[in-house]
Amino acid sequence: MTYTKKNIAIIGSGLVGSLLAIYLKKYGHSITVFDRRPDIREVEFSGRSINLAMSNRGWKALKEVGIDEEIREIGIPLDKRAMHVIGKPQYYQKYGKDGEAIWSISRGVLNKKMIDLAERAGVEFRFEEKVWDVDLPKAQVFTGETEKGEWKTYDFDLVFGCDGAFSRVRHKMQRRSRFDYSQDFIDVGYKELTIPPNEDGTHKLDRNSFHIWPRGQFMFIAMPNLDGSFTCTLFMPFEGEVSFESIKTKEDAIHFFNTYFPNVKNDIENLTQDFFKNPTSAMVTMKCYPWTYWDKVALVGDSAHAIVPFYGQGMNAGFEDIYVLNELIGRYGDDWETIFKNYQEMRKPNADAIAELSYRNFVEMSSKTADPMFLLQKKIEKRFAAKYPEKWIPAYSRVTFSDRPYAEALAEGDFQENIMKQVMAIPNIEAIWESQEIEDKILNTLNNSIH
Repeated sequence: MTYTKKNIAIIGSGLVGSLLAIYLKKYGHSITVFDRRPDIREVEFSGRSINLAMSNRGWKALKEVGIDEEIREIGIPLDKRAMHVIGKPQYYQKYGKDGEAIWSISRGVLNKKMIDLAERAGVEFRFEEKVWDVDLPKAQVFTGETEKGEWKTYDFDLVFGCDGAFSRVRHKMQRRSRFDYSQDFIDVGYKELTIPPNEDGTHKLDRNSFHIWPRGQFMFIAMPNLDGSFTCTLFMPFEGEVSFESIKTKEDAIHFFNTYFPNVKNDIENLTQDFFKNPTSAMVTMKCYPWTYWDKVALVGDSAHAIVPFYGQGMNAGFEDIYVLNELIGRYGDDWETIFKNYQEMRKPNADAIAELSYRNFVEMSSKTADPMFLLQKKIEKRFAAKYPEKWIPAYSRVTFSDRPYAEALAEGDFQENIMKQVMAIPNIEAIWESQEIEDKILNTLNNSIH
C-alpha cells in the first residue's frame, strides 16, 4: 500500500492527540499538534486528574506502535478492588482471572511521556496557540491570541479534533445541517485529593488494589502512584444533605471525613486542605454524529464521545478509536473518505454502549457494592463463570480484559442480568446458592435462550 504524504493538524495534545500523532507519523505524514494550554511538561499538574486505569484496549493500541513496555514502567498493576464498607473489615474482590489487572497510571505522568515520544518521532507541537475556527471543506485552521483579535491561517490536508468534551472542532461541525448532538451532566461532581506516602516512601494502603469506599449517594476512591502516594477522588452530589455545597468550613470537612472515611483519618489534615484548594469538577456524557466531515476532518476520543469515568474506559475507548482508524488506513490507503465513513460507522455503536455501561457502573459502585443481595449475585455469577468460563464471561471482563466490541458487552451483560433476576428470585436463595439446582437453572436458561 502506498501512502501520499499529507500535512495533518491535530487539535489537542492530550492522551488521544499525542497517541494519534505517533500513529500518523509512522506513515511519513507531516504532523502539527496545536494546544491552547501550556506544555504540560513545564507546569505543575494537579487537581483535575482521576488516575487512569489502563486496560486491554489501551495496551493493544500502545503495543501496535511499540510503546507499551515504556508505558508499563510508569504504571502499577491492580488485580482487585479493596472495599472499605462501614461496619465491616476491609475485603477484596478480584477483578478477573489470575494475571488480569488494570494499571493505575497518573494522567500527568502519562501525558508528558506521550508528548516526549511523539516529539521523538518527529511531531511538531505548538503550545499556547488557540484554535478559534476551522474551515471544514478546506481543512484550514485559524489561531490567535483572542477570539476577536487577529488570526493566523494554516492550510492542512486533514484535521483531527482531539480537543476533548468541549471540542472547538466539534463546535464548528455542530453548525452543519443534520448534525446530532446531546450532552448530559450528572448531578454528581468530583474532587481530586491525595493520600501522601509513609515517611519511608511506602504506600499507606495496599498498592495493588483499587480502593473504594462506597457510601450510597457518594463514594471515595484511591489509586496508587509510583511515589507511594494515592490519587483519590471524592464523587459526591453538588447539592443536598451530604454534598459539596454542604461542606463550607474546615470543621465541616474534618467531621465529614471522620464520619464516613474513618480509616483515612490520619490524612485528614492533608485531605481537608486539598478539599478547599482543588476545584470541584463536573462530569458529562456527550454524544454526537457524524464524527467526520468529507475526507477532511474527524473527531477522535472525548470530542466524539465523552463519557463519565465510572468504567475507567474513557482513555481506553479513545485509544481504541485510533487503533481502528489505523486498521482502516492500512486497508484503504489514501482513500480518506472511505476511511472516515467506516471509522464512524464502526465506532459510534460502541461509543454509545460504553457511555451506557459507564453510567450504570456509577450506580453499581456507589450503592450496590455495599448491598448483600448484589454481592451474593456476584458470588453466584463468579462461581458459575469459574466452572463454565466459555459460557459466562462477566460484563466487566468483556469490557476490561478483552477487545470484543463494547456493544457486545452491553448486550451480553443485559442478557446475563435477566437470567440472574430469575435466579435471585428463587426462594431461600441465600441458603442454596452453591447448590446443583442453581447451577442447573443457569445452564438450562442459557441453553434454552436464543439471543
